Amino acid sequence: MNEHALLPLAVLASSLLPGLVIFFLPERAVRLRSVLNLAGATAKLLLVAVMLWGVSRGVSYAVSFPLLPGIAFSLRADSLALLFVTLSAQLWFLTTIYAIGYLENSPNRARFFGFFSLCVTATVGVAMAGNLLTFLLFYELLTLSTYPLVVHRETPVARAAGNRYLAYTIGGGAALLLGTAWLYAEVGTLTFTPRGFLDGSDAPPAVLAAIFFLLVAGVGVKAALVPLHGWLPRAMVAPAPVSALLHAVAVVKAGAFGIIRIVYDVFGVEYAAELGVIDALAAVAAFTIIYGSLRALAQDDLKRRLAFSTVSQVSYIALGVAIVGPLASIGGIVHLVHQGLMKITLFFCAGNYAETLGLHKVSELDGVGRRMPLTTAAFTVAALGMIGLPPMAGFISKWYLGLGALEAGDTWAVVVLAGSSALNAAYFLPILHRAWFRTPAGPWPPPAAGARAETALALLAPPVVTALLVILAGLFAAVPYSPQEWATLVVRREFYAP
Repeated sequence: MNEHALLPLAVLASSLLPGLVIFFLPERAVRLRSVLNLAGATAKLLLVAVMLWGVSRGVSYAVSFPLLPGIAFSLRADSLALLFVTLSAQLWFLTTIYAIGYLENSPNRARFFGFFSLCVTATVGVAMAGNLLTFLLFYELLTLSTYPLVVHRETPVARAAGNRYLAYTIGGGAALLLGTAWLYAEVGTLTFTPRGFLDGSDAPPAVLAAIFFLLVAGVGVKAALVPLHGWLPRAMVAPAPVSALLHAVAVVKAGAFGIIRIVYDVFGVEYAAELGVIDALAAVAAFTIIYGSLRALAQDDLKRRLAFSTVSQVSYIALGVAIVGPLASIGGIVHLVHQGLMKITLFFCAGNYAETLGLHKVSELDGVGRRMPLTTAAFTVAALGMIGLPPMAGFISKWYLGLGALEAGDTWAVVVLAGSSALNAAYFLPILHRAWFRTPAGPWPPPAAGARAETALALLAPPVVTALLVILAGLFAAVPYSPQEWATLVVRREFYAP
């Protein structure tokens, strides 16, 4: 086995091994646990950087082991996988720092960080899966490792939210398993292939269409497509680092990534269009975009407003996939990264408001920008990016999606995008007005002991860094290795190459 085969395994091990060790550490081993977390996150970043450099130059990183007759456990770090893995590695590092600060005085930290590491391991496995069965295995591991994080606080509300999450995701997993088994029975392979492997198959089109809907429903639960989204707002009872993980790093992103894999590397976008299933996906995505935004308008709880915003924003990815054309594909794929950067910033900031000042509702944020200017500035950058204003990263996503819709003749999609941006403004701008221009209801509590700024440095630095990345991803969208340029590479290499 050469180093090209070892690297995907090493990327998995960089979070898996620290996580397994952390489970057995006593609660008082705070320093050792933090060192293991940060060492694993740093190692993953370095390994991913090596693979990024290699893949950009045509190097192949893949490993496989026999699993079942005719099916292997397969890992492959192609350009699409590296886009998702890079996002996960970067945000895991920052979320680890944030979680260390956020949970400083909380119980059950060993359990939390152990499952936290397993969750990231599963996410990376989902990204690098070389076939649908390997994808399914890591997808289910993601479900099981995330549940303890959702119920971390062990309150009745947290348990109820966790049970709902488990019911939805196990149901989605069952649909994914059924679709996977049915597909293998029909065509005899599950290997992800650029432009898909079903064109020319002898399977009846109606059967393949049914399999498509089973697979998309399976991953659509985690992607929070309506009506499969009900678990996500309830899961906001979890601590802020978990919310950030769910929305920006792992669960929701894994679902959206699964939609990309199924459409492009199983069916092929052109063949999916021939079957007629792509139109149904586009309709569901468009409805979800508008529905999520409308529900966000009605939420006073800040994290629930952000949760419904996620329901809307993640479906931009599905919409980009469903519009047949390279520009829309670039827009949808790059939004996988841009939405992650923007949404993790928003949840970090929401966590800072809650942890530092005890603020949980939009109606409580009057004048908070004066007390926490850096946190609120980071929130502002991410919110404007969600609306789609330049030079933020969100503008790049929506620009390509709009151009792609016009290129494909889908003017209705442009209307959906414009309407969604207007609704984004309707539920984000009032927050910014309250935070910056309203008078506080009373005096703010003083900074915590040892805090030299508006809050603890471990809580403040991550949202400031991610907000800067939101700006940089927009300003330097055309430079090599930027998310937009890498998404262009993905489209060129995997989807539209002859």
